[in-house]
Amino acid sequence: MTDTSETTLDARARTRTVFLLAHTGRPAAIRSAELVVQGLLRAGIGVRVLAFEAADLPLPRSVETVPEATPEVLDGCELLIVLGGDGTLLRGAEFARASGVPMLGVNLGRVGFLAEAERDDLDRVVDRVVSREYEVEERMTVDVVVRRNGDIVHRDWALNEAAVQKVSPERMLEVVLEIDGRPVSGFGCDGIVCATPTGSTAYAFSAGGPVVWPEVEALLMVPISAHALFAKPLVTSPSSVLAVEVQPNTPHGVLWCDGRRAVELPAAARVEVRRGKVPVRLARLHHASFTDRLVAKFALPVSGWRGAPHGDT
Repeated sequence: MTDTSETTLDARARTRTVFLLAHTGRPAAIRSAELVVQGLLRAGIGVRVLAFEAADLPLPRSVETVPEATPEVLDGCELLIVLGGDGTLLRGAEFARASGVPMLGVNLGRVGFLAEAERDDLDRVVDRVVSREYEVEERMTVDVVVRRNGDIVHRDWALNEAAVQKVSPERMLEVVLEIDGRPVSGFGCDGIVCATPTGSTAYAFSAGGPVVWPEVEALLMVPISAHALFAKPLVTSPSSVLAVEVQPNTPHGVLWCDGRRAVELPAAARVEVRRGKVPVRLARLHHASFTDRLVAKFALPVSGWRGAPHGDT
């Protein structure tokens, strides 16, 4: 005779659940969420969403809703699907890092380097999730510490970048840069971006920094509108510690992490950036090279390319 309770537990263990995060302020996201949910439910995969987002989405009753936006809401989920632009994807990255659940982004915005698919790929996204045809890669993060008079006054992290910026538009921020405990240069500027390879195509790119392939392990330090002869972007070892010291005679600044979390920096504050202890896990559907992604996202001109002659190695 079969134990009913054991059968129920086995059934729960076999149930697959996907968490869905969407920018419900966009009509495209609402329609996309509806299509993704329908496809997953037809395949017998459970879907979980935040209650306040579910209120804006036309979802069936079988969709599970959770009231609080905490990492624990992803317990038991095999994947986090995020529908939206760069801001929504970075919001999803916060959940992914804290929970350890891989994030699969669908871009509904403009560039969307963190996204693995575009809006037109929704059917393929659902098919790959259902058949588990995706791989998971880890993206490097940075841990950020703010010190004042030697004391730690703030801790944070970032997937893309930690940016020290001026607040007052009429005055520059005076800073001294440090790498691995040694001073590099001091100058007035609009700010300093400390980025990961993932963030090299975000704020650091806009500030004139280099594009770094994601598989390269490195840290970037990119000045913003610096008044100095030597104010070039720097690429360091992933084990380096980058520091930005805000000078005592300068107006206060602000620290932005991924453009989402901000904290005021008083004069004489010191910001230290190092490789993060916890990566963000991203789900990948295909093996397209980063070069192809770069060309597609920025619509780079490649007409006239002939490629290597056949047979060359």
